[in-house]
Order: sequence, then C-alpha cells, then structure tokens
Amino acid sequence: MFENIALAFQGIIGHKLRSFLTMLGIIIGIASIISIVSTIKGTNEQIKQNLIGSGNNSVVVQLNQGGYEYEMAYESLPEGVPVITEDVRQEIEDLEEVECASLFLSRRYTNDTVFHQKNAYNGSLYGIDENYFDVYGYYIQIGRNFTEEDFAWFRKVAILDSTAAKALFPTGNPVGQVVEIHGEPFTIIGQMDQTSAFEPVINSVNDYRTYNSNDNGGQIFVPSSVWGIIYRYDEPQSVAVRAASTDDMTKAGKNTADILNARLTVDNDSDLAYKSNDLLEEAKQLQELSSATNNQLLWIAGISLLVGGIGVMNIMLVTVTERTREIGLKKAIGARKRRILFQFLTEAVVLTGMGGLLGVLAGIILSQVISNLSGTPTAISMSASLVAVIFSMVIGIVFGLLPAIKAANLNPIEALRRE
Repeated sequence: MFENIALAFQGIIGHKLRSFLTMLGIIIGIASIISIVSTIKGTNEQIKQNLIGSGNNSVVVQLNQGGYEYEMAYESLPEGVPVITEDVRQEIEDLEEVECASLFLSRRYTNDTVFHQKNAYNGSLYGIDENYFDVYGYYIQIGRNFTEEDFAWFRKVAILDSTAAKALFPTGNPVGQVVEIHGEPFTIIGQMDQTSAFEPVINSVNDYRTYNSNDNGGQIFVPSSVWGIIYRYDEPQSVAVRAASTDDMTKAGKNTADILNARLTVDNDSDLAYKSNDLLEEAKQLQELSSATNNQLLWIAGISLLVGGIGVMNIMLVTVTERTREIGLKKAIGARKRRILFQFLTEAVVLTGMGGLLGVLAGIILSQVISNLSGTPTAISMSASLVAVIFSMVIGIVFGLLPAIKAANLNPIEALRRE
C-alpha cells in the first residue's frame, strides 16, 4: 500500500501541470460545495439567533383563543381557566428538558401610562415571580432585586430596564424614585440588564418588524402579588420556561402547554388553550426556505464533480497507455492482476484526494471572500469538509476503476511489444 502511494506521488510530481489540470474539476466542485454549505450553515445560525436570541433558550406559553393570544377583557379569569399554582410551576420545572420555569402576567400593549413628574412611559408592564429573571438571564445592574418580603407584604416596588429608565429618568439614577402606575405609587428599587446582550441582524424592513415588534418601549417589572392592586382582578397567567438547550425549546414548550391544558375545564366552543410561542419551529421553517434555494446550487456543484471524475478517468486511461511497457514488464516478472489494479486505483485515489484537500482549502477561502463582499454570514462545517475529502477519494475509486481494470488485464507479451 505505502509503495503504491509513493509511486502515485512520484507520478503526480513527474507530471505537475497535467496532474493539477486533472484535479482542477475536483477542486472547483469541492470548493463550490464547501462554500455553499458554509453559507447555508451561517445563514441558518443567523436565522436561529435572530429569532431566538443569544442562547437564553426561553419559551413563553400563553393562553390562546382561536389561534391568537388571549386578549384580556376587563373582567375576571375566563370560566374554566384556573390560577396556576406553585405546585404546577414545580411540575413544569421538573420536566427533563426544562431548567427553570416562571409564572408572570403582562400588559404588552397597555394603554396605561407610567408617570414620573413630566416624563411618561408607554412600554410593557410585567407582574413576575422570583424566578422570572433567572429564566431570561437578567441581572440587577443598579439597586436590588425583589425579595420574599416584597411578595409577601404586597410592597409596591418596581424594577426598570434601561429603556424605561431613560424614558422616565433621563438624567438621574432611578433607584429610590417614585413612579405612578395606573394611579398607584411604586418605588423603583432597581434597574436590570441582560446577561448576554443580543442584537439581531436587520437587513430589511420585514426583519425590523419581525425582531423589533415587541417591547420596543422598554419594560417595567412589579411583583406578581401586587398585580391585583393595579388592575383589581385576576388574569390568566403565562409561563416562561428556559429549555436545557436550544434544540429542546419545542419539546419544553409543548410539554408545558400539555400540563396547563390538562387542568382546563373550558367548553370546546370557547377555543381556549395554552400554546407555546415556538420560535425554534419558526426558525426551522425559515431555514428550510433558505436551504431549498441553496440545495439547487449544490446539485450544480455536484455536476462539476462529475465532470472532474470524467477528467480523472480520461487521464488515467492516458497514463495506462503511456505505461503499457512498464505494466507488461511487471506482469512478465510475476506481478499479479490485483497488484496492478491496486497500483492504478491508489494513484487515482491519491490524485482525487489531493484535489479534495485543495478544494476544501479553496472553499474555506471562497466562503470567507463571499462573506466579506456580500455580508452573508458563513460557518465552516468540519463534517462537510471531511465528507468532501472522502467523497473525492470515492470519485477516484469509481472513475479510476475502468483504467485500473484495463491495466490489470493487459497481455504482458503484447504490452512489451507496444512502442
């Protein structure tokens, strides 16, 4: 085997230009495939990050009606929708794919304005439990977090994010200040921020609407125990869960919704049910749409590999013709057909294997150039690179087999007579 490989390299080095031109079809085909696969992978990762965020793996499960988020009317809980208890939250958190679960209430499109002196705020208001910040990876930047006493004693305290803080307190520290929420005074005890800040890539107006449609006005958080003080009645709660991994998000959301729906006693006509906000599934749909177009390019790149394989077979046939006397001499001194067959197959595999390696290198460089020129994200796939090299060697076997068989079947007497 090693002797055959050494002979193959000698043949390639002895005919450098011819060997390079033979490998060129393989190089172009592999480079095209690597660059396309890298672009597909990079685009898919961007889609996933833009929709899901920077790895917090959070899923929201909300009460839906008719396929849309339930719109709270100014009345009590809908009949048959029970309050979600701590025991239910713990059951959700005990799911294998869930790391943490939180119960919360929200007014994302509220008409209520929060006031501080002459400044007003029209963003989102959340009534949260002590687990909410852990689910989303939030931390307290200034001041303090909610305590057990805040929940137990129904303290009217609030925490702002940086957007709400700038709107209400453009020049000062918000901690210790008092704001008015729905006519009730709340003391600001802290300002929060995200552990890993994430900004989606915005390439169009549609991207802007998709990624920035919610919570643009900032967020204010109050203890869930004081929600009734603000709105005077109970409301359907939502559940936020943090999945163990991004790929577990769909399963975590579905299983959480199943637990909550099992406790509903609503009429079938009401069409009320808990449903997860499955961003991972939405990301997969966009990825499939993106990949469908690029897969057509992969077939075109595959054609260049076929052309490259035909070129390998052609040059190997020429090599057999050139080395007819050598083959005849080897067979005359006792070389078996199998030895001759393996020698020429090894040469074809080495030739295409080198082309595959050069193609992978060219594909990596090409993908980076495309990324820099067009702004398209790219991510090199090591598995695709390995498969590409192996596939190029398989091409050497397939297209080198016919010349190798021809060489192995040469009659030694006729081969020695060949000029």
